[in-house]
Order: sequence, then C-alpha cells, then structure tokens
Amino acid sequence: MFILKIIIASTRPGRKGPHIAEWVYDVVKKNEAFETELIDLAAINLPFLDEPHHPRLKKYEQQHTKDWSAKIDPADAFIIVTPEYNFGYPATLKNALDFLYQEWNYKPVGIVSYGGISAGLRAAQMLRQVFASLKLIPLAESVSIPFFAKHINEQGKFITDETLDHNLTTMINELIKWSEAMKAIREKR
Repeated sequence: MFILKIIIASTRPGRKGPHIAEWVYDVVKKNEAFETELIDLAAINLPFLDEPHHPRLKKYEQQHTKDWSAKIDPADAFIIVTPEYNFGYPATLKNALDFLYQEWNYKPVGIVSYGGISAGLRAAQMLRQVFASLKLIPLAESVSIPFFAKHINEQGKFITDETLDHNLTTMINELIKWSEAMKAIREKR
C-alpha cells in the first residue's frame, strides 16, 4: 500500500478547491493501493518561508516546518488540486513547496487543475517546472476542469461527468505505477 497526500492549494475565503478535492479523495479512497490523506493548506497555514537554512539541508528550526516535513515525508505520491490565478498557481502552494526539498524527491505527482475556459492548464504547466527542480515526477496524465463552478451544486458538492471520472481514474492508475517505481529508487538512496 502506498501513502497518497492530496493537497488543496487554494487558501482564499470562498474557494472551491475543497469541493473538488473531496471528489478526488472519494474516488481515490476506493482504490486499495493507497492510504490517502487530504491536506488543506489553509489549515496548515504556513507563514512565508522563514527558515535560515536551505531546505535541501533539512536543518529546520521552526516548529511549523518540522510539522510540515513530518506530514509530507512519509508520502509515496501526491495529487495537487489547484486553481489558476492570473495565469499561475497560488502563492500559498509555491510557499508550501519551497519549505521542503528532500521530502518531495522521487515521488510522483498528479495535478487536478480548475479554472475558467483554460481549466487551470497554465497553472499546471508552471507547476511542472517547479516539480522538476524538487525531483518530483509530474505525470503526463492530469485532470483539467474548465468552468468548474458549473460542476458545484447548491449544497457544495462537486458533480462530475464521464470525462472527468475517466481522466481521474487514468491518473490514479499512473500514480500507482510511478509510486512503485519511485519507491524502489528512494530505497536505493
């Protein structure tokens, strides 16, 4: 069994990321390959990066960094649920990624992006560059949700469709393959 962490990137009041992440979580938890945890960056509430040492050294001085490290380190894989803000991803996500280094290395990551007509694709593309520098393995398979608000009903439940379900299932299956391969690499370090 692999440990999968689903990270909600948006922290803004009125955000819709938690609704989408709940759908992702509900689908993933049906898969016996993963033990899954939903992580909300709003609840984590990291300050701006305030560590005096480079994260690659893993010499953390702040308790919030040690706690964040302890939450991320055991993961075998990630799914990032992110909106697109002004052609990019939220600063809170960049900050959360920058706090750590070794904890991200050699782990696959899938992206669920959402937005208007662009479906968050520009944010997803920018994230791939950051993932590469952290030695995260971004999957080619992803889920992109255009006009996401039309999928959220009055009760706040995300209403999926056949295409989104197919894309998410495909991404999960790839996460399983890459989790196995990357775990073997991490064990050799």
